[in-house]
Amino acid sequence: MKCPVDVWLRGTNVATTSTIDDVAREPKAWTDADVRCVLEGMLRAMDRTKRPGEEDRAVALRGLSWIVNPYEDGGVVIAIEITVGAVVAGPFDIDKGTLEAMIARVLTEPGASQNVH
Repeated sequence: MKCPVDVWLRGTNVATTSTIDDVAREPKAWTDADVRCVLEGMLRAMDRTKRPGEEDRAVALRGLSWIVNPYEDGGVVIAIEITVGAVVAGPFDIDKGTLEAMIARVLTEPGASQNVH
């Protein structure tokens, strides 16, 4: 499935839109691995926006502020903020509490990531 992503970089006045193309399942069937793919894809989209045309770098799910919010037309969105800027993905048709619990688990997995984004 393709996930829409909006990226805003600090110091700019515009947001750009892209997609995460490698999420295997629809949101209601997501596993922790799918959530990890979405979160890493969001950070990667931000890095690609900041460094257009350059090779992808490893990302880490550390040192970020995140929230799951209801979307006005239904579903929920995931928002991440780091020093580089902010990125919002969605909307997704999944229960807010379920998604929050999955994100919390993914971010606290021991040894999950060694590189800092």
